Amino acid sequence: MSKVKYYYDSEKLAYQKVQPKKRKQIGFILLFIFSSAMFGLLGLIILLNTSIFETPRDKMQAREIENFKTNYAILNRKIDLIEQVLNELEVRDNYIYRSYFNTTPIPSEQRRSGFGGYNRYKDLEGFNNSELVKSTTKKVDRILKQTAIQSRSLDDIINLAKGKEKLLAAIPAIQPIKTEDMTRVASGFGYRTDPFTKIRKFHEGMDFSSKPGTPVYATGDGEVIRANNQLSGYGNLIEIKHGFGYLTRYAHLSKYNVKAGQKIKRGDLIGYVGNTGRSEAPHLHYEVHYNNEVMNPLNFYYGSISAKEFELLSQAANHENQSLD
Repeated sequence: MSKVKYYYDSEKLAYQKVQPKKRKQIGFILLFIFSSAMFGLLGLIILLNTSIFETPRDKMQAREIENFKTNYAILNRKIDLIEQVLNELEVRDNYIYRSYFNTTPIPSEQRRSGFGGYNRYKDLEGFNNSELVKSTTKKVDRILKQTAIQSRSLDDIINLAKGKEKLLAAIPAIQPIKTEDMTRVASGFGYRTDPFTKIRKFHEGMDFSSKPGTPVYATGDGEVIRANNQLSGYGNLIEIKHGFGYLTRYAHLSKYNVKAGQKIKRGDLIGYVGNTGRSEAPHLHYEVHYNNEVMNPLNFYYGSISAKEFELLSQAANHENQSLD
């Protein structure tokens, strides 16, 4: 109950009751109502933000958000791991595989170049987590591009390996006559005395002295392109085209064991020693050509003889004597 206030009226010589103004009363009432409303609203906000009033849907959404955060962290760790593996593979590709096959490495700028021309990520803008989504998408796109480049590079390496395997098989790498079947190296590569004119001239191959009928073997994989006696001075001649610029000749044969167009492998029996054509005695004249230039056959025998045998063969081949053809 509010207190009643009085004042002394000197004109009437009596105490009068103080009457409050209506406007002031209305102000107090409105202030009370506003204060009550504000305190009520504040209390409601506090209550709504407590777990007591969380609905099942709110709890489910909260769990989903936490799951998304966990999965995002796991995804980023996996992306980082993929990037690490790709980087290690790039190092092996550039400095081991490509180095072995003498091929130019792929520049880092080419592997990691961006995507120009237009904004690829415009559709991802304008959302609450746009920057997060864009950064992750860019990282994934970069990995996809690196993977595509690395895949093409490995395809190139495979083709180079296949080519190198064929090259190694094609190179004339063995003696055309076995050491045990050979009498001696009658003449080597270089200037020798012609047996008929006695003039010093360039001898384009090696002469292996052996008895007639001694087996002659192909020194590398290839295709027989000649098995006839139509090249002057060579007698019965076999020519094998090995590819990669290599060609070999086997001259003065007694007979053939192959025909033109036939595919052969290194070590296949192709003919027999003879004394046909411009020949002074039974022997095999053997030549190696590379890109249309004659080469010293001595440099290609690494596939069939030991170091000691090579030394003895080299001494005999380098002795400047008279050739047999």
